[in-house]
Amino acid sequence: MHDETAVLHFGFPSGQESTRATSVPIYQTVAHDFESAAHAGAIFDMEIPGFHYNRLNNPTNSVLEDRMAELERGTSALTVASGTAAMSYAVLNVASAGCNIVSTPHLYGGTYTYFAHVLPTFGVDVRLGENASPEAIAKHVDANTRAIFCESIGNPAGDVTDLDGLAQVAREHGVPLIVDNTVPTPFMLKPILHGADVVIHSLTKFIGGHGTTLGGCIIDGGSFDWMAHGGRFPMFSEPDDAFHGVTFGEAYPRDAFVVRARSVCLRNTGATLAPFNAFLILQGLETLPVRLERHEKNARRLAEYLAQDDRVEWVSFAGLPDDLNRPMARRYLGDHVPSIITFGPRGGYDAAIAFHDSVQLFKRLVNLGDARSLVSHSASTTHRQLSPSELRDVGIRPETIRLSVGLEHIEDLLEDVDQALTLSQAVVSVAGQ
Repeated sequence: MHDETAVLHFGFPSGQESTRATSVPIYQTVAHDFESAAHAGAIFDMEIPGFHYNRLNNPTNSVLEDRMAELERGTSALTVASGTAAMSYAVLNVASAGCNIVSTPHLYGGTYTYFAHVLPTFGVDVRLGENASPEAIAKHVDANTRAIFCESIGNPAGDVTDLDGLAQVAREHGVPLIVDNTVPTPFMLKPILHGADVVIHSLTKFIGGHGTTLGGCIIDGGSFDWMAHGGRFPMFSEPDDAFHGVTFGEAYPRDAFVVRARSVCLRNTGATLAPFNAFLILQGLETLPVRLERHEKNARRLAEYLAQDDRVEWVSFAGLPDDLNRPMARRYLGDHVPSIITFGPRGGYDAAIAFHDSVQLFKRLVNLGDARSLVSHSASTTHRQLSPSELRDVGIRPETIRLSVGLEHIEDLLEDVDQALTLSQAVVSVAGQ
């Protein structure tokens, strides 16, 4: 199926249900009845597929997982309660005390905090490259490295990562490449086709698309040979006593990462996606390709407007012809760009705060990918815990404003930005008197 068809039909063919429902039902249940003790034992031992307790899996969630795996060209997927849970499980599935992961520096604020302040309490060191280039990342990889992590498009910096280059570094060192593909979605970019081994998403953003539902997803690329690199990954290459001696890399060569994430991470820590939330995200997924067209069209118009306005100091948007990220965006995204714009109004921090507080149509939220247009000031919200030097390292200036451009009429968006820019400059004028 083409992607536009898969979001509507994949994993739930017509007539699958005894009721012949065309929409995926919400299986609002805690557990499922076993046929017998032998049937229950076979499911618990993972000898046969099946549903038993909904902390681990659910039929509604399963359809969403199948569609996400299909869209990303992976072998299987696991849905969880949030994008942060997906990121956490993806890392903890391979890393333990005494190990490290290496990451590109331009990260979502929550991911940066988790890497800088939470993982070290587990004994896991996180090394940030000086930049996102393969050369900068390779310098930090050593015998204790368990993964390379990146965002396909940095949030909020908007930089496009050289996935082919990072995948080559990962292969050379025998570690998986984990890619957060939340911003472009699989309709613009499929990291597995560029060598990624694991892809994660915050389904809360563009895929859900309506600002109503938290969710996350991990997709297994099925390409990493865990047994060949068993010295680094005993959790995959050696028998697991908690699961009747199964060796995940041997028993599940095409989806060992997701099987273990479900069996060990999700089963034991419980960040389960509720079936009703899976249902809502499926509704959003069905319209994703259509929504992305309008998101992008509006973002291009707004970015061009900002780039020509003398009240604006700088604009970062990969769709602009002279943007530094344009060459890499053309390489990985073709003719498309996500609807995220970062810019700085003239006047620095105070002007940015004034702009942020003066918008009337844009919603002041730290979310992105909503049908509504959103605005955030990174230094005072998502990244406020960072020092000035840390802000520079992750590509955020004091005046950085991030716009997530929604589906409204473009003239209304331009009018709102215009009046907010005027008020931002009035603040600067008063301060200069």
